[in-house]
Amino acid sequence: MGGRLARVFRNFNVESRARREISKEKPTPAPRHPASRLDELADHPEIRQEIYRKDDRLLTLLKDVYVESRDPPVRVEDGGGEHLPCKQEEKRLTKLGHLGELDVKKVPKGKISIVEALTLLNNHKLHPQIWTAEKIAVEYSLELKDVSSLLEFFIPFTVQEFPKETRKAIKPT
Repeated sequence: MGGRLARVFRNFNVESRARREISKEKPTPAPRHPASRLDELADHPEIRQEIYRKDDRLLTLLKDVYVESRDPPVRVEDGGGEHLPCKQEEKRLTKLGHLGELDVKKVPKGKISIVEALTLLNNHKLHPQIWTAEKIAVEYSLELKDVSSLLEFFIPFTVQEFPKETRKAIKPT
């Protein structure tokens, strides 16, 4: 419905509007900058001759110029204690999740995948005596301080179901 209405207004009085636009006076263009008139100057033969004339005095001076260039030896400065990470990082195989092909296969040492993070958090929550921070650090090649921070600040979600008796029933009034 809206498309039909829009088409009616768009096509209303098209010919007279087009005629009005065509009959308007065209604006005069702005004057050109003198530098843009080089093509007009190049049409004059004396200017063209001056452009293409070779100056023998300048050519002899140019032939006398000899440039000798030597690059200084390249020095690689040591960045102090900093060193760039090597391309071949040590990687370890992950404990695969249930997604198969979509799971991450290799993870750099010192890092874990999301599936592993959720698994270790859940294992620690269910069996804290077995899955201690030290065992998790050894199992997943992590630092102990990182594992203790992870166990302290990240808690996996828990699903809680409330029994039906505690819900208030809506009574019709």
